[in-house]
Parts: sequence; C-alpha cells; structure tokens
Amino acid sequence: MSTSKPINRSFVILGAILIQLNLGAIYAWSVFTPALKAVGWSKLDTQMVFSLGLASFAIVMVFAGRAMAKYGPQKMAMAGGLTLGAGYLLAGLLGGESFWAVAIGVGLIGGGGIGLAYVVPIAVGMQWFPDKKGMITGLAVAGFGFGAMGWIKLAGGWGHLIENIGLANTFSLYGVAFAAIILLGSLWMKKPPVGWLPEGYVPPPAAAGAGGEDFSVIEMLRTPQFYLIFIIFTASAGAGLMSIGLMKLYPMEALQASGYSLVEASAIAGTAMAVFFSIANGLGRIVWGTLSDKLGRKRSVIIMTASQAVFLFGFTYMAGDVWLLYIGAALIGFNFGGNFALFPTLTADIFGSNRVGQNYPVVFLAYGAGGIIMPILGGTLGDMGNFPLAFTISAGVCLLGTGAAALVMTPDHEEATHHASVHGFAHQMHLDEFVDDVAEAIDHIRHPDN
Repeated sequence: MSTSKPINRSFVILGAILIQLNLGAIYAWSVFTPALKAVGWSKLDTQMVFSLGLASFAIVMVFAGRAMAKYGPQKMAMAGGLTLGAGYLLAGLLGGESFWAVAIGVGLIGGGGIGLAYVVPIAVGMQWFPDKKGMITGLAVAGFGFGAMGWIKLAGGWGHLIENIGLANTFSLYGVAFAAIILLGSLWMKKPPVGWLPEGYVPPPAAAGAGGEDFSVIEMLRTPQFYLIFIIFTASAGAGLMSIGLMKLYPMEALQASGYSLVEASAIAGTAMAVFFSIANGLGRIVWGTLSDKLGRKRSVIIMTASQAVFLFGFTYMAGDVWLLYIGAALIGFNFGGNFALFPTLTADIFGSNRVGQNYPVVFLAYGAGGIIMPILGGTLGDMGNFPLAFTISAGVCLLGTGAAALVMTPDHEEATHHASVHGFAHQMHLDEFVDDVAEAIDHIRHPDN
C-alpha cells in the first residue's frame, strides 16, 4: 500500500537488512549437521533437509510475488517472519533430532517462510532507489549473507548454544528470534507514493526493444532470455549451495587427512564457513551489485560465473590447508553472494522494474532447482568418499553458465507479446510446445480461477 508522505528511504535499507539477517538462517544449516550426524543422520540426510528448505523457499516465492501485489509488502514480510519462526519452533518442540520433524519444520515450513518474505526487500528497495538498482539490491540482500555468520557462531563457536542447551532448544530459540526481528524490519516495508521519484532523478527514456519494458510472467516465459537466465542461475546458485552444505564436512575430512585432530579440524572448518564464507558472501552482494551498475549486468554475470569455476576447481587443492581454506571459502562466498544482487537486477533490466516482484520469483525457481540437484549430488559423492569430484563437477557447471550468459540479449517486448520471439527460438530448439505448456501451467497456478 502507498504512504501519503514519503518515509526516509534510509529506513527501507534498515528494514531490509533486519529481515534478510534472519532469512539468511538457511545458510547457517551447516552448523547443525555435525550434531545431527552424531545422533545417526547420514551426510545425505543433512543435505536432503537443506535441499527441501531451498526448494520450499523457491516455490513459495512464486506465489508470494502475486500475493504481495494483492496484500502489500508489509503483510508479506510479517507472514514470512511468523512462518519461518513457527517452522524452527516446531522442529524444536518435536525434539530437534527426528529427521521428519526437522525436515518439515526447518525445511518445508521454514523454507516457505523465507520464500514469503524474501522478495519484499528487493522489490521495495528498487522502488525507493530506481537510481541505484544494483547497489540497493546488493545492500538489501547483504544481510542474507551476513546473517549466517551470527547464527552459526551463536549456535557453535561463540554462543555454544547447541552444546549448552541442545539442538531442540536452539531451534526453538532461533524460531522466536527470527519472528521478532523480521516483524520489526517489516515496519518499513512500504511502497513509495505513486509517481514518487528521488530528488534530481530523471528516468531514462524507454525505446522499443531497448530493454526496460514491463513483461508479464507469461510474456517473460515466451522469451529465450528467460531460459538462458534460468540455466545460468541454476548453475551458479547450485554450485554455491552445494559448497555451503559441504563447507564444514569436506574441510574437516581434508584437514584431518593433513594431520589435524577432529576438534581442531571442526573449529577451523567452522571458522571458514561462519566467518570467511559468510562475510565474503555478504560483501559480494554489495560489491557485485555496485559494480554491475558500472560494468553492466551481463558482463558482471560472465565474470562472476567464470571466476567461480576457477575457485571451485581450486578448492579441491585448498581445503586441507588452513589459510588456503580460508581464502577459498572467501572467494567462493564472494561470488556466490553476487548471484543475489545480479539476477534480480538483470531480471528488472530485461523484463521491467515494475514487474520484478512478480517476475523474479519465477526466475528464482532456478535457485530451487540448483538447491535440489547440487547439494544432493554433493552429499551422495561425500558418502562415497569423493568430495573433490563434487567440487570439480560444480566448476564445470559454472562454465556452462558462463557460456549461457554470453548468449543473453535484450528481448523485444512486442515480439514476446505476439509470440514471435519464442516461436523463432523454440522452433529451432524444437521446444515450442514445451514453452507453451510451461506458460499455460504457470498461468493456471497463478490464476486458478481462470
């Protein structure tokens, strides 16, 4: 809903960061995996909960985009906070060690809560900062990366919550904290008044076919650009998500093979994830977002995915050395964070800023796809004793994303509206019927009464 008097837009940044600090709890999952393994969970079990949370996050976000247009961003942020908190609280109340209790509470319900609230700070931030879309998106989602560090350290090395009060009580405490802080941040999640613009800002003129036109979801699905972006995001996000899930387990094994004790390896690997990866993840969102305002979104994505391939491959030689591990974790985290600044703004640039709240959740399904495929692959290879192969495969996947990024061009809105764009591309790829089926299926899900 619109406000009659513009608020200080700095408070929008504050609210966005408060919300994202808690939504980033999904990246703190690795701190729970050693304790869960100690009570009988397999490595694959731990990664299945992580993947379920990511999939729930991405799927619910599609519906949240439409719901936000109906109910407003503030209510969606509040709903997300309460749902996320309820999921963790449920897992805690049911004991904190049962696979199904944690999978449903933390994975399904908790992930859904994140999906309800995640797009709110991004969409609201772009509306208040049309002059600095990359920078504001980076700031808005920086808390998502930084948040993992605090929650990991509270549960582990600093607060010792898991050790002192147990898994169940830690889940419950986190649930209450998540809900309370997100509700506070939601106070500033309001749209600017209709027609409001920052002082001195003049929107660039939109030329036909030059990008920036507002595409509906169905029109977006009729462009080859959507499918290229989906492939890139799946590859890049999936590789990073696998790294997060294994960022403690793999280095612990590699460090022990290098002569470190189990206790030493656990502490070092925890620091790599909670400090180096998490801080770099948050910084990457800000830096990549700001750089993309200058370099352009496409060029930034190409550089990010290509360099990530190098870092992932190199990590197989770095995980067993303390300082190389820290450097590798930071580099991978930095590039992984860039995904969440670049893909929302790339979506806005290509398919329209006014529709990003509805379009980006569909693009973000790629995150869910990557989150299902890559972490499960990593967990399976880990159970087979071959973590290095998992990182090598991820490097190759990122190179595939680099190639897809080089093919992204600006779509023509008129052609998408009249099906010409998708017809030409899909006819060559023998995908025209598939694309139409996808478009109709998404339309039916989003508009069930039609």
